[in-house]
Amino acid sequence: MAISVFDLFSIGIGPSSSHTVGPMRAGALFVEEVENVVGVRSVTRLEVDLYGSLAATGRGHGTLGAVLLGLEGNTPESIEPAYAHNRVAQIEADGRLDLGSAKELAFDPGNIGMHPLTVRDRHTNTIRFAVHTDSAAADYTREELAAVIPAHEAVYYSIGGGFVERHGQTGGDSPTVPVPLPFRTGAELLAICARENLSISDVMWRNELAYRNSDQVRAGLLEIWQVMADSIRSGFTAEGFLPGALRVKRRAPEFHRRLITRRTTVDHADSMDWLNVAAMAVNEENAAGGRIVTAPTNGAAGIVPAVLFWALRYLPGLADADARDAAVVRYLLTAAAIAVLYKEQASISGAEVGCQGEVGSACSMAAGALAGLLGATPAQVENAAEIGIEHNLGLTCDPVGGLVQIPCIERNAIAAVKAVNAAKIAVHGDGTHRVSLDQAIETMRQTGMDMLSKYKETSQGGLAVNVPQC
Repeated sequence: MAISVFDLFSIGIGPSSSHTVGPMRAGALFVEEVENVVGVRSVTRLEVDLYGSLAATGRGHGTLGAVLLGLEGNTPESIEPAYAHNRVAQIEADGRLDLGSAKELAFDPGNIGMHPLTVRDRHTNTIRFAVHTDSAAADYTREELAAVIPAHEAVYYSIGGGFVERHGQTGGDSPTVPVPLPFRTGAELLAICARENLSISDVMWRNELAYRNSDQVRAGLLEIWQVMADSIRSGFTAEGFLPGALRVKRRAPEFHRRLITRRTTVDHADSMDWLNVAAMAVNEENAAGGRIVTAPTNGAAGIVPAVLFWALRYLPGLADADARDAAVVRYLLTAAAIAVLYKEQASISGAEVGCQGEVGSACSMAAGALAGLLGATPAQVENAAEIGIEHNLGLTCDPVGGLVQIPCIERNAIAAVKAVNAAKIAVHGDGTHRVSLDQAIETMRQTGMDMLSKYKETSQGGLAVNVPQC
């Protein structure tokens, strides 16, 4: 296990971790390669090809713009959403790309090759980049260029959650520092907890200290939560319609206004309303291309923060700032430990295993993490996480219009409620249960492999073909 909590929770922009964040990172990585191999200033022609799911739903997911921004040297962590929107529009209007902020090239985004029916062996989310240095290449047609060997080319896979792997390499962009308490399965994690007398969050904490000191880990996690909380607050107030032909109206602001103007209560129905509106707020921000935290993907980014928002609002003993900060740290560490199990044993990519890998894994993470805040034992946390995924098995990824809007926004709210319920069920038990988390994750993986490709982020099946887009 060499996956950090800061890989699983990364700050970026919407609407998709696999289709926006990953491709932007891939573009930036390729420019670094070009600079090291042939020099950016020597480039005369650029080729970009998208394959599989990236081509099938890339326009609705912002993939083309993300690739352009990455090729200009931008990264998801640092780019401002407003700049991103304006810069992509400018590139499309001018037909000029500033490669690596060092060489202006004529580049028409309409010439990006789209190959939705071509699926590479490693992953359906595949990007090919190539550059030419011959001055004559600038005038070749795309057909003529196919017969010319490029000066440098590379293939990248966006494997979900913003993780990127380069063809011919292993390990992606994850840290390779050995950790003191490695685990790949839930059984191994529980064994470590029993042997070391540690909670699941404690195990993840010790592993994080292999990368950073304790102050850095704590500050980084609190920053992650701050961005999550900001995305909730922004979603509460941002009015209007989401981008795209569907003309989906933001619902979180009106929902929020009704909650703050009605008589305050602390009953179950009131708490579920706040849970729903927080999840919807985040995913409306994501759909609009705003700043959010990948958790563990963008399409499922509302679940983990909404459940933490709910916990800080309703759980007793968290009024003190120090207690709240400690709860945030424990919650995110536990959620990340559970996410490691999905990364190691299956997938968090909707294009690979359907939405069960995105919303399902996020529901599982939030359920286990909330159980930890409720005082659960490691076995009860594992039980909560298992309940969270078991009742999302088979969930398809069929976004209408290729946009991360329908059914994605509501789906996050429903899964957040499931996560709270899963945690409550688990803490009322003693941690023993018939289906283990490892068995449920393996079932998710097998189900994803059996799932028809039209239900895996291609918009070729399900709601995507049965709901009119106008």
